[in-house]
Amino acid sequence: MSDYQLGAVESRFADIIWENEPISSAELTKRSQEQLKWKKSTTYTVLKRLCDKGIFQNNGGTVTSLLSRQEFYARQSRRFVQESFDGSLPAFLAAFTSGKSLSAEEVAQLRRMIAEFEEK
Repeated sequence: MSDYQLGAVESRFADIIWENEPISSAELTKRSQEQLKWKKSTTYTVLKRLCDKGIFQNNGGTVTSLLSRQEFYARQSRRFVQESFDGSLPAFLAAFTSGKSLSAEEVAQLRRMIAEFEEK
């Protein structure tokens, strides 16, 4: 996948697919019209763009994901940290938490994540 960016509307469209896959292109068009107020042509244009990005595929009128929602956002997050913080997760966390205190539960979650990573 070459592009890990989705705009707000593309994200909503992707969510429709992830929540209903496998989904027929006809059903996707119907849901896009209901939820996004899109015309059929808009649905197919955005679907093609997301297929070209390697996120979804449309085989014989059935749309499925090539990446799960979790995989996509994990890749997007890694790319953001790489581009914005030279790949430094500590630098990202410092920026993310500046001016905001972490709750005890958030600190505990981070410690568990670090412990799990160290075990691998």
